[in-house]
Amino acid sequence: MSTTQPASRNRSDNTPDLEREELDAVFQQLQTSPQGLTSTEAASRLTQYGRNELEDHQLSDLQKFLRYFWGPIPWMIEAAALLSALIGHWPDFGIIMGLLIYNAGSGFWQERKASNALAALKAGMAPRARVLRDGQFASIDAAEVVPGDIIRIKLGEVLAADVRFIAGDYISIDQAALTGESLPVSKKVGDSGYSGSIARKGEMTAVVFGTGNKTFFGRTASLVAAAGAEASHSQKAVGQIGDFLIFLSMSLAFVLMGVEFYRQVVLRDDWHLEELVNILRMVLVLLIASIPVAMPTVITVTNALGALALSRKKAIVSRLEAIEELAGVDILCSDKTGTLTKNQLSLGEPILFASTDPQEVIRGGALASKRDDDDPIDLAVIAGLQQPDILDQYQLQKFVPFDPVSKRTEATLTDSQGTSWKFTKGAPQVIIELCHLDPETQHRGEQSVLDLASRGMRALGVAQSSDDGQSWTFLGILSLLDPPRDDSRETIRRAQEHGLGVKMITGDDVAIGSEICRQLGMGTHLQPASDLFTKEMDMSHLPESITACVERADGFGRVFPEHKYGIVKALQDRGHVVAMTGDGVNDAPALKQADCGVAVSGATDAARAAADLILTEPGLSTIVDAIDEARKIFERIINYVLFRVTMTLDIMFVVVLSTIIFGFSPLTPVMIVFLALLDDVPIMTIAYDNTLLPPKPVRWNMRRLLLISSFMGLLSIVQTFGLLLIGEEWITNPDWMSRISLNHDQLQTIIFLQLVAGGHLLLFVMRSRGAFFMPPWPALPLFSAIVGTQILAVLMCGFGWFVTPIHWKLIGLVWLYMLAWMVLLDLVKQVIYRKISNHENGRPPWYKRFLHSRSAGRK
Repeated sequence: MSTTQPASRNRSDNTPDLEREELDAVFQQLQTSPQGLTSTEAASRLTQYGRNELEDHQLSDLQKFLRYFWGPIPWMIEAAALLSALIGHWPDFGIIMGLLIYNAGSGFWQERKASNALAALKAGMAPRARVLRDGQFASIDAAEVVPGDIIRIKLGEVLAADVRFIAGDYISIDQAALTGESLPVSKKVGDSGYSGSIARKGEMTAVVFGTGNKTFFGRTASLVAAAGAEASHSQKAVGQIGDFLIFLSMSLAFVLMGVEFYRQVVLRDDWHLEELVNILRMVLVLLIASIPVAMPTVITVTNALGALALSRKKAIVSRLEAIEELAGVDILCSDKTGTLTKNQLSLGEPILFASTDPQEVIRGGALASKRDDDDPIDLAVIAGLQQPDILDQYQLQKFVPFDPVSKRTEATLTDSQGTSWKFTKGAPQVIIELCHLDPETQHRGEQSVLDLASRGMRALGVAQSSDDGQSWTFLGILSLLDPPRDDSRETIRRAQEHGLGVKMITGDDVAIGSEICRQLGMGTHLQPASDLFTKEMDMSHLPESITACVERADGFGRVFPEHKYGIVKALQDRGHVVAMTGDGVNDAPALKQADCGVAVSGATDAARAAADLILTEPGLSTIVDAIDEARKIFERIINYVLFRVTMTLDIMFVVVLSTIIFGFSPLTPVMIVFLALLDDVPIMTIAYDNTLLPPKPVRWNMRRLLLISSFMGLLSIVQTFGLLLIGEEWITNPDWMSRISLNHDQLQTIIFLQLVAGGHLLLFVMRSRGAFFMPPWPALPLFSAIVGTQILAVLMCGFGWFVTPIHWKLIGLVWLYMLAWMVLLDLVKQVIYRKISNHENGRPPWYKRFLHSRSAGRK
């Protein structure tokens, strides 16, 4: 074959339009043939045209790093640095800028580490394409497809490139996402197909004429590549918390400025610029105190480490934000085959109708199968033949694969005498209808299917035709057993204990599903999906009677892919957070609609692209493990947010109240910066912390979060301000001063020590819903980081590093004070959670309305 390079997709006026040219001209222009390319030619074209993937328009590392200097929280740090420079406090300026750069560097490094790890995990799931190279079809990375390649496309696969179909009977592809056509489009030899389209039915061979950004999909995608994704619930929650703290800090800053301006300027006849500088210095202290510096970084790190933990459990999140949705799931709609069952079919004894030989029925089913495919049903049927070489006596002329609409396969063959035969196998009700049986035989067939279903066995009807499909002979019914997985019963019991309802979804008959449910300890009230959802029904606006039936059902049988979307929507309308499993291309709408779409092991590219969670191992236990892990991750984030908001309120109000009441700032700017470092840096290890598994699904509840943190913040303010009052009394008490001398500079050091050490003791309180000394105890990384920080803080205060030194006895007294308050705060916390729990156990009607409005606005 010639090595002349094919034409580029960016054609000039004289270059043929490869979408419309005759196939011979297409082959000539691409310098290829139906026999495909050699490996050498493919490598040469890959070098010229590049990989078959869209150009990466992601931000550069520099741009990602600079993003950490933009936003409400960085703005506050930058404002504090600017104020330091304006009043000439250059040491403060240096420390604050160091804090800003550290925060940006830490966040950037963790984001890069997480993105690299997830990219490596996803690389193993890259789309594949079956390409004719060196005369043989082979599965390769879709990114290595080049113009001129010959590829084979079958049901459920995503077109890897722009193609022209050159062989095969027909194929039906869904290109709605590209062209807006609502229905799949049937293609024949000579027609074109676009990259990103999905094969719905049939199988054909095609020649590639456009790859990467030179495809229809590539040109469309390039228009929206820079568009930003909608913020996740976590990002919105952090934004709301940041807005709350910024509003509060600005309000307090104006109060502080007003009071101090009145004192130092209005009431004094001879004021100087120094007074205004002091006012700015106080505002600077308040601004630094109100900044939750590490909050975005801690949440990102916790999610990233959680995603890696999930990957070790064979579950890969397609985006970090999916973890919070997974943690809130309360209903899991699970496929039966391969998830609840082993997907290892074995053939039972055939039930005979027109045939008198069981092997004849099995042979008919085997001839209606494709030997070179790995379909488990086909493999089980072929394995049932006593003489597999009997299939060699037939020459395959045409094969129509199974699809979810026709629910059967069909093969046209010629035997050794030259006689043409058609064989078909599929859903018994479909085959029975195809054969036009008499009522008595039809009733016997339907009863046989029910009898098999009552024993948990699937049924396949088998028929043959000798007159090109004009009439069909019903040979018999094949029985197939797919037993439950060994771990399914225990996994379902564990899921139910954790507040997770499991509903079975199966395309099999209701009787089969009910029997498997009985064996697994699930409810046996299964509804036929076709009885609930009609073709005329608008799945996006389901009647309340239908949604109520869906909620009550324990599962669903005779489910078509389009029913899955209706099931998800109905449950969401009833206020549930839903996870839906799927593997086929037609499952994509349901996976996208679900709060957490789960692509099971072996899912098609289309299903994985629509899913939030991608499983690399079969079984329900993988999903339940992932949900449990997500709840723990979410719990760590909530614990940190509760601690951070409480501490920020404590620092802000103490600074303002002390300045207004005593005319004395309890912290210097340097102390505030060190406080942020000593509090937040070790707190990042909370991503490794041990947590109890929440017994129920968890979700963002800003009202509850701010209520708890505000109440605990109020008590923390009383704790710190109480210590400040004791210090002021100490300074004016001669008896106490005779024992241990104390001045205001040392009092600042005492408040600094109380906030550093007391803050970490508060974390030990907030990380647990029960008593702080009960399991689960802090993880070693968190405990070690906090102990190290406490030792450093004590040494700073004792030896006077960056602060005024204080007596070691005072350090001991401060610790005794904090430990006493730790016990009090823990008791109050338990009372608060008990009150909240009692209130939520009897959820009022407004709560259900809230859940309903949440589900309505979710998608």
